[in-house]
Amino acid sequence: MTSPTPAGGHSLEVLLDHRFADAELLHRALVHRSYTAEHPDEASNERLEFLGDSVLSLVVSDLLFSRYRHLVEGEMAKVRAATVNRDELAEVATRIGLGQYLLLGRGEDASGGREKGSILADAMEALLAALYLDGGIEAAQRFIVAQWADRVADRASEPGRRDYKTRVQEVLALRGSRPVYLIEGEGPDHRRSFRARLRAEGRVLGVGEGHSKKEAEQEAARRALEALQGEG
Repeated sequence: MTSPTPAGGHSLEVLLDHRFADAELLHRALVHRSYTAEHPDEASNERLEFLGDSVLSLVVSDLLFSRYRHLVEGEMAKVRAATVNRDELAEVATRIGLGQYLLLGRGEDASGGREKGSILADAMEALLAALYLDGGIEAAQRFIVAQWADRVADRASEPGRRDYKTRVQEVLALRGSRPVYLIEGEGPDHRRSFRARLRAEGRVLGVGEGHSKKEAEQEAARRALEALQGEG
């Protein structure tokens, strides 16, 4: 079985920096349960998801333990929780254009399944498990470090820091308001970009752009905080 390569795209194996000896593992990681409903001979990626979650947690834990010796146990746990979650998985999946490779049922595909965070996060977990099973911990670690090291470094610099969305929500709550995010997306699946506008108090407080909805929302929240702080 050849590696998945959409029309005009690059082989997923190139993005993963790994050539699969067992191409069936890569195929299985991309099969959503909606596809199996239409193809009974196929098995979904759900069992791989279970393993992939642990693979990611192990590699990030090892990264924290070996590179950030100044962090105590509680701080490492906070950084890991902030970087090993479904939002981060979906964001990485969006960055590498994983949605275009997924095998979805016709209905799920038509309803925008290739951009759904939950589907992308599950597929990324399955993909990490496939890397581990085919190439050992070294293959999984190589990809995870490439995609997560900067995220870990950012959180490790301030392990107790809350994200911008939480902070702006708290600031607005004190003013008797709450944020509303308006999201727009454009571009093909593998180069998707998003713009978020944060509205509150009857006006736009911040606008942000990013490769995922979360990234765009965080940038909009950061700009909104700056605007609110500037108002004194």
